[in-house]
Amino acid sequence: MKIAVTYANGEVFQHFGHTESFKFYDIEDGKIVSESVVETMGSGHGALAGFLKQNNVETLICGGIGGGARTALSEAGIKLFGGVKGDADKAVSDYLNGELDFDPFVQCNHHHDHGEGHTCGEHGCGKHSCH
Repeated sequence: MKIAVTYANGEVFQHFGHTESFKFYDIEDGKIVSESVVETMGSGHGALAGFLKQNNVETLICGGIGGGARTALSEAGIKLFGGVKGDADKAVSDYLNGELDFDPFVQCNHHHDHGEGHTCGEHGCGKHSCH
Protein backbone atom coordinates (compact mmCIF):
# COMPACT_ATOMS: atom_id res chain seq x y z
CA MET A 1 0.00 0.00 0.00
CA LYS A 2 1.17 3.55 -0.66
CA ILE A 3 0.12 6.55 1.44
CA ALA A 4 0.68 10.17 0.37
CA VAL A 5 0.70 13.18 2.67
CA THR A 6 0.58 16.81 1.50
CA TYR A 7 3.97 17.91 2.74
CA ALA A 8 5.93 21.05 3.70
CA ASN A 9 8.71 21.33 6.28
CA GLY A 10 7.85 18.04 7.96
CA GLU A 11 4.21 19.02 8.46
CA VAL A 12 0.91 18.14 6.79
CA PHE A 13 0.48 20.98 4.28
CA GLN A 14 -2.90 22.64 4.77
CA HIS A 15 -4.08 23.24 1.20
CA PHE A 16 -4.22 20.21 -1.10
CA GLY A 17 -4.53 22.20 -4.34
CA HIS A 18 -1.42 24.27 -3.62
CA THR A 19 0.85 21.53 -2.30
CA GLU A 20 4.28 21.57 -3.92
CA SER A 21 5.28 18.15 -2.64
CA PHE A 22 3.94 14.94 -1.21
CA LYS A 23 5.66 12.58 1.14
CA PHE A 24 5.05 9.01 -0.01
CA TYR A 25 5.12 6.10 2.39
CA ASP A 26 5.30 2.50 1.18
CA ILE A 27 3.56 0.21 3.66
CA GLU A 28 3.95 -3.56 4.06
CA ASP A 29 2.37 -5.58 6.86
CA GLY A 30 1.25 -2.38 8.58
CA LYS A 31 4.78 -0.95 8.73
CA ILE A 32 6.56 1.81 6.80
CA VAL A 33 9.20 0.18 4.59
CA SER A 34 10.25 3.26 2.61
CA GLU A 35 9.47 6.95 2.33
CA SER A 36 10.30 9.68 -0.15
CA VAL A 37 9.41 13.30 -0.85
CA VAL A 38 8.17 13.88 -4.40
CA GLU A 39 7.67 17.30 -6.02
CA THR A 40 4.36 17.87 -7.84
CA MET A 41 6.09 19.74 -10.70
CA GLY A 42 3.49 22.50 -10.63
CA SER A 43 0.46 20.22 -10.87
CA GLY A 44 -2.45 21.78 -9.08
CA HIS A 45 -5.97 21.00 -7.93
CA GLY A 46 -7.56 18.49 -10.34
CA ALA A 47 -4.26 17.33 -11.83
CA LEU A 48 -3.01 16.24 -8.40
CA ALA A 49 -5.49 13.34 -8.23
CA GLY A 50 -4.06 12.02 -11.51
CA PHE A 51 -0.52 12.58 -10.21
CA LEU A 52 -1.31 10.51 -7.11
CA LYS A 53 -2.99 7.76 -9.15
CA GLN A 54 0.04 7.56 -11.50
CA ASN A 55 2.20 7.08 -8.41
CA ASN A 56 -0.01 4.21 -7.18
CA VAL A 57 -1.23 6.08 -4.11
CA GLU A 58 -4.17 4.42 -2.37
CA THR A 59 -4.59 6.76 0.61
CA LEU A 60 -4.15 10.53 0.98
CA ILE A 61 -3.71 12.41 4.25
CA CYS A 62 -4.06 16.19 3.93
CA GLY A 63 -5.24 19.39 5.56
CA GLY A 64 -7.87 21.41 3.71
CA ILE A 65 -9.30 20.26 0.39
CA GLY A 66 -12.00 21.58 -1.93
CA GLY A 67 -15.01 19.77 -3.29
CA GLY A 68 -13.67 19.33 -6.82
CA ALA A 69 -10.48 17.71 -5.57
CA ARG A 70 -12.49 15.45 -3.24
CA THR A 71 -14.50 14.28 -6.23
CA ALA A 72 -11.39 13.73 -8.37
CA LEU A 73 -9.77 11.65 -5.63
CA SER A 74 -12.93 9.59 -5.17
CA GLU A 75 -13.11 8.95 -8.92
CA ALA A 76 -9.44 7.87 -8.85
CA GLY A 77 -10.21 5.40 -6.05
CA ILE A 78 -8.01 7.19 -3.50
CA LYS A 79 -9.16 7.16 0.14
CA LEU A 80 -9.12 10.63 1.69
CA PHE A 81 -8.32 11.57 5.29
CA GLY A 82 -8.57 15.38 5.42
CA GLY A 83 -8.48 18.03 8.09
CA VAL A 84 -5.24 16.62 9.52
CA LYS A 85 -2.68 18.94 11.12
CA GLY A 86 0.80 18.54 12.52
CA ASP A 87 3.75 16.26 11.87
CA ALA A 88 3.42 14.20 8.66
CA ASP A 89 5.28 11.14 9.99
CA LYS A 90 3.13 11.10 13.13
CA ALA A 91 -0.04 11.35 11.00
CA VAL A 92 0.96 8.23 9.06
CA SER A 93 1.91 6.40 12.25
CA ASP A 94 -1.44 7.37 13.79
CA TYR A 95 -3.23 6.19 10.63
CA LEU A 96 -1.47 2.81 10.75
CA ASN A 97 -2.41 2.47 14.44
CA GLY A 98 -6.06 3.41 13.79
CA GLU A 99 -5.64 6.63 15.80
CA LEU A 100 -5.61 9.33 13.11
CA ASP A 101 -7.59 12.45 14.05
CA PHE A 102 -9.23 13.59 10.80
CA ASP A 103 -12.38 15.34 9.61
CA PRO A 104 -14.41 13.22 7.13
CA PHE A 105 -16.37 16.34 6.15
CA VAL A 106 -13.44 18.74 5.64
CA GLN A 107 -14.27 21.29 2.96
CA CYS A 108 -11.95 24.09 1.95
CA ASN A 109 -14.13 27.12 1.20
CA HIS A 110 -11.55 29.84 0.68
CA HIS A 111 -12.30 30.67 -2.97
CA HIS A 112 -14.59 33.62 -2.41
CA ASP A 113 -14.24 37.38 -2.49
CA HIS A 114 -14.33 39.35 0.75
CA GLY A 115 -14.94 42.63 -1.09
CA GLU A 116 -11.52 43.84 0.00
CA GLY A 117 -9.99 43.68 -3.47
CA HIS A 118 -8.69 40.14 -3.14
CA THR A 119 -9.90 36.61 -2.77
CA CYS A 120 -8.96 34.20 -0.05
CA GLY A 121 -7.49 32.01 -2.76
CA GLU A 122 -4.52 34.36 -2.47
CA HIS A 123 -4.11 33.27 1.18
CA GLY A 124 -3.37 36.76 2.37
CA CYS A 125 -6.43 37.52 4.48
CA GLY A 126 -6.38 34.87 7.18
CA LYS A 127 -10.18 34.72 7.02
CA HIS A 128 -10.61 31.49 5.08
CA SER A 129 -11.41 28.12 6.51
CA CYS A 130 -9.81 24.92 5.32
CA HIS A 131 -10.89 22.78 8.26
